[in-house]
Amino acid sequence: MKLLFSSIFTLLAIVVMAQKPGNFNGMEMNMGNLYRLSNAETRSISPENFTGEKGKGGMATLENGSAAKAAAELGQGWKVNPYINIRPNETFVLAEIVGEGVIQHIWMTPAGDYRGNIIRFYWDGEENPSVEAPVGDFFATAWGSGYEPQIASNAICINPRSGFNVYFQMPFHKKCKITMENTDGKGITLYYQVNYAITDVPDDAAYFHAQFRTIKALPDKTVFTIVDGIKGNGHYVGTYLARGTAALGWWGEGEVKFYIDGDKEFPTICTTGEEDYFNGSYGYNDRKGDDGFEVFTPFSGPYTGFHYFRNLEKRSQYRSMIGQYRWHIMDPIRFKTELRVTIQSLGWKDGGLYKHLEDDISSVAYWYQNEPHNKFPELPQFNKLQIK
Repeated sequence: MKLLFSSIFTLLAIVVMAQKPGNFNGMEMNMGNLYRLSNAETRSISPENFTGEKGKGGMATLENGSAAKAAAELGQGWKVNPYINIRPNETFVLAEIVGEGVIQHIWMTPAGDYRGNIIRFYWDGEENPSVEAPVGDFFATAWGSGYEPQIASNAICINPRSGFNVYFQMPFHKKCKITMENTDGKGITLYYQVNYAITDVPDDAAYFHAQFRTIKALPDKTVFTIVDGIKGNGHYVGTYLARGTAALGWWGEGEVKFYIDGDKEFPTICTTGEEDYFNGSYGYNDRKGDDGFEVFTPFSGPYTGFHYFRNLEKRSQYRSMIGQYRWHIMDPIRFKTELRVTIQSLGWKDGGLYKHLEDDISSVAYWYQNEPHNKFPELPQFNKLQIK
């Protein structure tokens, strides 16, 4: 009997301890744990509070606020500094956080040419960024201002018109720095907010990475490399792919391949086609419109989505401007030492034969891994990136 009461007491003590604030670090949030208390501290960095310090928001004065003219009759505390201006060839530090924590959400609404705005993330004082991409591509929006899709997914949301949101959790142990470089010849205006928690991060927490790749007119009989040179232990969590089509007809027959931990000629994971990998089917309901051009059925879901644009007057070099995303949230692709991801570019020609397509293709690969990571390939100059 004493042993029974002792066991019950121990069980109750464990339950009570688990309910005390501080045993839950405030990470891994979902609908199932919103009720849990935590000693995590919520902070937010924006142009109204560049440091995220407690009680330091909205302190800009009319002497230095970006919207001082609009707030002239109201004064301090009335939306005096809601945005920043980044001059040509300037790099602006959007956020710098010292200590242990996790970024849980970022919102921004860039302006100008998205391909001219390069966003970078640095973890724990590293010299080379773990995230480096044009801001539009990073947010699954490659085709520029005026061509923003509406995306309603778990990882990234794009809300009308240019409300860019990312919800990938991004933990760090010592420091985080986020920058935006303006490589365009024009100044840009940027509203943004970085929401994060100061908390204890698990020792096995990996670091978030994202890498951009692009090619003009993919050469015949070659594949497009989504990412290569990943070295370390981690897991792949998402792909965004943008395709500018040049030829008449369907373009999505190519296979996506994952070469894991020493795979050479043949991959461990080989998908059955492009729209299959992005979880669509049969050409996204491909059909001919009244104007003779291809018509598809776009969609946006928690883990997968497809969108396209067509404007022959402004973008006459493309028949269609395609965007596709797939987040491996429920099915991360795990690797122990290395990873390479490629996609074929295939359509159809007469006789039921595959046809290689020399389309323009861009991508962003998203993954988590331990540090250090391999240095990324150098980004092309803005004049090679911009969509004309």
